Amino acid sequence: MSVTDGFDPDGVKCVVWDLDGTLWDEIAVESATDELPTPRPAVLAAIDALAARGVLSSIASRSAPSVLDRLDAVPRLRARFLAPQVSWQDKSESLRRIAKDLGIAVDALVLVDDSPYERAEVEALLPGVRTLAPEDVPALLAAFEGREVTAESRERVRRYRTEETRRTEGERFEGSREEFLRWCDMRLTVGAATADEIPRALELAARTHRLNSSGLTPDRLRELASSDGHELYTARMTDRFGEYGIIGAALVDRTQRADGGAPATWSVPLLALSCRVAGRGAAAAFLFRLMERAREAGAEEFRVTLRPTDANLEMRILLRQAGLRRTDATATATSPAAPATAADSAVLGRTLQGDLPGSPVWLHVSDREDTEA
Repeated sequence: MSVTDGFDPDGVKCVVWDLDGTLWDEIAVESATDELPTPRPAVLAAIDALAARGVLSSIASRSAPSVLDRLDAVPRLRARFLAPQVSWQDKSESLRRIAKDLGIAVDALVLVDDSPYERAEVEALLPGVRTLAPEDVPALLAAFEGREVTAESRERVRRYRTEETRRTEGERFEGSREEFLRWCDMRLTVGAATADEIPRALELAARTHRLNSSGLTPDRLRELASSDGHELYTARMTDRFGEYGIIGAALVDRTQRADGGAPATWSVPLLALSCRVAGRGAAAAFLFRLMERAREAGAEEFRVTLRPTDANLEMRILLRQAGLRRTDATATATSPAAPATAADSAVLGRTLQGDLPGSPVWLHVSDREDTEA
């Protein structure tokens, strides 16, 4: 039986590597010089292969913090790792900190470590994290073979490095959080998805959990997006540090029409956003702009399919803050817009009459000129 049996590559966002005995053969703190041990070429090749598929790499090593200082002195090696943790703390705590720094779920991590003890400690305290020995890395890479790689995936590692710069600047900024967000000059554009944006929308459906309303599968999303009366919207964002790329996707169902022909209801079977923009108002701005576009198109009601999970509390709070409440409508497995696992889904809705929520004041929101409702 393979160590990756039952393994879902779409759920993996970061592989965390041990150092001594994993990244290199020797024990760094026992080196007679300040030079680091020579990394194993096969491990570096694996890290680069994962990066090409949009999978991040980090470090969790129980060693002296000075080892990380020595790593910083080797830019070409250090650049491969995001949010590295080198200390004497438990490996499970290092993984928690990595997940927090990257803004991803702990369960989106995979640990590669030569120590059975360290793997067992993580398995006991973080049961959602897959742990592998170094000899399991070829099987890990094989699990990603044949998976579609989008342009967004290939840019993911670079964008997370940019995110480290944002975080550093935020820590240095002298002012309030809102003042810093204003200074970042964030701009969100919303429009109907173009053909080359669809793979990224499918990826968001598969890989996002914190800001995912329904868990609609990529296959079901692709099927519904190509059916009559449905349209797929995407959101892009930039700031003074660079482009975030496509950070949001929403499937809109406009098949419920009033007597006059205009859509009486805009239903959203899926609203999904990248966890990279959590806490910056982008999710709210995207949702609110969709509501505005629905009203401009003549709709009287706006609905979102919600499947509550342990991970998407943030999305549930957002929908409630937007004034959406449970309706009499239900999302069932036979509904055209229902997720495949819709038994525990609900439909939340609100009227589009009266005042609608406004986007955060620090975020500029506009429609893309090449699209229209």
